[in-house]
Amino acid sequence: MGSGDRPREVADVATVPIMSDRIVTVPNLLSVVRLVGVPLFVYLLLGPHADGWALAILMLSGFTDWADGKLARLLNQSSRLGALLDPLVDRLYVVSTLVAFAIRGIIPWWVAAVLIGRDVILALTLPIYRRRGLPPPAVLYLGKAATFALMFALPLILAAQGDWAFAPIARAWGYALLVWGTGLYVWTAILYLLAARNIAREVPRSDLAR
Repeated sequence: MGSGDRPREVADVATVPIMSDRIVTVPNLLSVVRLVGVPLFVYLLLGPHADGWALAILMLSGFTDWADGKLARLLNQSSRLGALLDPLVDRLYVVSTLVAFAIRGIIPWWVAAVLIGRDVILALTLPIYRRRGLPPPAVLYLGKAATFALMFALPLILAAQGDWAFAPIARAWGYALLVWGTGLYVWTAILYLLAARNIAREVPRSDLAR
């Protein structure tokens, strides 16, 4: 099979930029700060119900998530640790927020189950790539859009719990973005599963991975 005949998924992973092995970088430091904020966020949400402070931490997390990506490119500090840590912290915030919201009755349990279950199912496809000596699939732009919608939806829904003048507007926008984000999340899950199926069918296992 020539390079022009390779499956699109294989061509995509070949274009992933090379990461350094650096650990102490500004983007990684921001990711660690975000990671430390996860248990504090959950405590504020479920303990004293300090929704205002919890909202501040969630918004700060969103800002630092944007900042560490920008700084990684500006300072040329992209690293393998950062590539793993950044999405991990994103998932922890999403999962912890969904579970806490479900416990508080802010969102239905089935919504949290669908969004969390999606990531669990996709994690089960990773051995398909590993056995073929391939890195995980490149992130789809629709997947980024889904995460973007959810990262905006969750703070708005939390803000809507307060007795503020803009609470009804935040509630309407928050739940609308939650619906759109959930729909895109499910759709991209289907695309990732199809890509994993194509890799399993078209790419032989690596001898080193056996």
